[in-house]
Amino acid sequence: MSARAQDIGARVATFVREEIVPYERDPRRTAHGPSDEMVSEMRGRARARGVLTPHILADGTHLTQRETAYVLRQSGLSPLGPVAVNTAAPDEGNMYLLGKVGTPEQKRRFLEPLVGGRARSAFFMTEPATEGGAGSDPSMMQTTATLDGNHWVVNGRKAFITGAQGAAVGIVMAKSEDGACMFLVDLPDPAITIEQVLDTIDSSMPGGHAVVRIENLRIPADQMLGHSGEGFKYAQIRLAPARLSHCMRWLGACVRANEIATDYANRRHAFGKPLIDHEGVGFMLADNLIDLKQAELMIDWCADVLDAGEPGGVESSMTKVAVSEALMRVADRCVQVMGGTGVTGDTIVEQVFREVRAFRIYDGPTEVHKWSLAKKIRRDWKAMQ
Repeated sequence: MSARAQDIGARVATFVREEIVPYERDPRRTAHGPSDEMVSEMRGRARARGVLTPHILADGTHLTQRETAYVLRQSGLSPLGPVAVNTAAPDEGNMYLLGKVGTPEQKRRFLEPLVGGRARSAFFMTEPATEGGAGSDPSMMQTTATLDGNHWVVNGRKAFITGAQGAAVGIVMAKSEDGACMFLVDLPDPAITIEQVLDTIDSSMPGGHAVVRIENLRIPADQMLGHSGEGFKYAQIRLAPARLSHCMRWLGACVRANEIATDYANRRHAFGKPLIDHEGVGFMLADNLIDLKQAELMIDWCADVLDAGEPGGVESSMTKVAVSEALMRVADRCVQVMGGTGVTGDTIVEQVFREVRAFRIYDGPTEVHKWSLAKKIRRDWKAMQ
């Protein structure tokens, strides 16, 4: 690990532990994430400590994926950490995409406020399953984009749009005659209506997850990201690193949950000795160390693939499956080790369990990634015949 990443990561970890962990009991935390007031307050503290948006350097360049993995893991030591230091989804992935594809003017107008932590964003891709819209299969997209002079007119409905409530920047995916497109929009906009903020199992992301209606949204042509019909290509630029970033952040959260469970097992006595000395408990914590290390190594391996300039689609699918499943086991064991305390809100262990359960679905369910990998296995086998 580079010296600069070690330095940045250490400062992020210290900041999260010292200044953000106390916010875990703040009443401004809601079922739909921390309030915007709370987000602004935490980011002000991060800015003052020099750890806001730590994965993007002062000159606008990004840390490598391997370095980012180290830094984002430290930000994840609290479920509030990524929001506080501006490494959270969907902003982190949107910043990455805009940095790769955006024009200079688009970067000035839409990217700079995100990097500066002054704005939040939303990525409008997923659609309601009840209407046959795009979910894990983006080719099912129903939202349309029609060219009208020097504007595009977009109509459709979106679902599970993280952070839509309170976002200032939107990336909207729609389908033109050429294929999938991406558009940059200022939010709020009267043509975009939040119909419902869903009650979901997770609660760490500001604005929650919304169902949104888009009616005759007029977007200037120069706010298209890239070119008409190339939206899926741009989505792939974003998706592999974004999958990996989720793994990085939740690895940090599970490291912290394991610290809490380990402390509990060493302090709590039952049947004449500390819980840690009971084989059933000690073995669960041993299994946690194994899963955490395997998750870390998978993340670093995939990061190296991306740093080598490869698309990383296959590797990120493998990593997302392996890490999300491993971290689910870790979080579950932490709850089990702590017994009744583990299912209360007295520590963040219960929340980490909920968040990681949702993580197994977000950015592609385990089964979709395995299906995609199985198709590759089939293609490779046929090519060898």
